[in-house]
Amino acid sequence: MVPLNAAFAVPGALDTPTGGYAYARAVLARLPAHGVDVAHVALPGSFPHPRETDLVETVRLLSGVPAEAALLVDGLAYGAIPPAAIDALARPVVALCHHPLGLEAGLSPERAAALIETERAALSRAVRVVVTSPATAATLVADFGVPRARIVVAEPGTDPAPRAVGAPAGAPTALLAVGAISPRKGFDLLVAALARLTDRDWRLTLVGPVDRDPATVAALRAQIAAAGLEGRVTLTGALDEAARDAAYAGADVFVSSSLYEGYGMVLAEALARGLPLVASTGGAAADTVPDAAALKVPPGDVDALEAALARILDDLALRRRLADAAWAAGRALPTWDDATARIAAALRDSLETTR
Repeated sequence: MVPLNAAFAVPGALDTPTGGYAYARAVLARLPAHGVDVAHVALPGSFPHPRETDLVETVRLLSGVPAEAALLVDGLAYGAIPPAAIDALARPVVALCHHPLGLEAGLSPERAAALIETERAALSRAVRVVVTSPATAATLVADFGVPRARIVVAEPGTDPAPRAVGAPAGAPTALLAVGAISPRKGFDLLVAALARLTDRDWRLTLVGPVDRDPATVAALRAQIAAAGLEGRVTLTGALDEAARDAAYAGADVFVSSSLYEGYGMVLAEALARGLPLVASTGGAAADTVPDAAALKVPPGDVDALEAALARILDDLALRRRLADAAWAAGRALPTWDDATARIAAALRDSLETTR
């Protein structure tokens, strides 16, 4: 295989503890094994709401990538770059789209519409678009006009993990939710549902960064306090790998109340550990989690979430059946080498289109 030079442009700090950044770190680490000598280009961290000065700096950085190198741009930045700036690069670009930026919860209607319009125009200029799920591919074809032939599906990899052991005998049922506290993750819906189930014996651990959206974090803490759940709901903040693994290992049930997922890497992590799930079906989440492994609920439906949680808390045999199905599904999840191989091929194809 002829070696290929490439650059992968990602906004913000690469060690940010979210699924999108974990994807970028994994791909950057593995591309050399697939014949791609890749350089990381650190873009300004204000995306997807960049300042004008940051857009100027972004164009400068991307213009500095050698012409013979393939260029991959993370969608957190790419979808917010004005099309004129992409045109000014005068080179083929591969876009990585985790999920459309305008579908993020908590945006004003005006900002959501502006992001959708900018991303539609930006994606029309990409020679290849890497997405993390078939569901996102379908959305880009149907709603953003991206030709299916330009799309490459590279689902995130999931590292093998030991099966969860759960809480000690006699302890409350240990519920686990993982994700940055933001409107899209719907943790307020989860707390609202659990506030109706205080007659059951449970504890919820919510693992994830608390610095992404301070207003949402403050509102969630206030909601927990108002419901009298401060002794039953723990917000850990971001955890290192060992502590995060321990949280999975000690869980009995994994819960996702997200309104939308481009894939749902934490769902796959739960499957890899054989955890039964209660999961909303927004975006690609419905496909990431097999029906046999989860009680599925419509996104945003507190009543359905409450009913599913009550069922799984009350029925140990159900939890065990779902856990066995999750463990089996976890053995068949894609690997990071699978994803990286697809991205390496997309990068090679992007240069072929100009020859």
